[in-house]
Amino acid sequence: MRFRFARPSDAESVARLHADSWRRHYRGAYSDAFLDGDVLADRLAAWRALLGEADPQRVTIVAEDGSLVGFAHARSRAHPRWGALLDNLHVAAEHKRRGIGSRLLALTAEGITARPGSRGLYVWVLEQNIDARAFYEASGASLAGRAEVEPPGGIAGRLSGSPAKLRYAWADPAALLGRPRKGTCATVLAPCTVADPADTVACEVRES
Repeated sequence: MRFRFARPSDAESVARLHADSWRRHYRGAYSDAFLDGDVLADRLAAWRALLGEADPQRVTIVAEDGSLVGFAHARSRAHPRWGALLDNLHVAAEHKRRGIGSRLLALTAEGITARPGSRGLYVWVLEQNIDARAFYEASGASLAGRAEVEPPGGIAGRLSGSPAKLRYAWADPAALLGRPRKGTCATVLAPCTVADPADTVACEVRES
């Protein structure tokens, strides 16, 4: 298993995994027409834009096992009270329960705590996504709010009904660094070698 910071060339693989995860877990909250139609194009446009632009506040990590099997994406200082936003964490269905999600979460926390002025970490989870809620609760997050889900791309027709989302938060993301890690991913973050100091996505993490 190999973990590294994302590169612009990862946009298509990340978008495909993201779209597949939405199809599996967001049905009922997002419309069938969107999930069975434009979701991949929507995610591909979003990830090309995100990964194509250097952003010192962004932490995007991918997991590879021959191919891309998971990713996490966070933005530091996203909220004055709650801190950094874990905007995405997805693992391919056939690779779940191997500790990949826990490892991505820990590496994201490590990346966030390395940013100046970092404080707190939170994530929004669909209320209907029971498995994701259980994962974050087991990772030490506390329930800290409820809100309506915004439609993807701001297009109201992409929602199905009026789904809700829940905020889960960690007061100190550094607490995630010391949590036990399961499966094949129980290693510490290796030092990074950055070819270009201006490149925020050029270093790699490998298991020992």
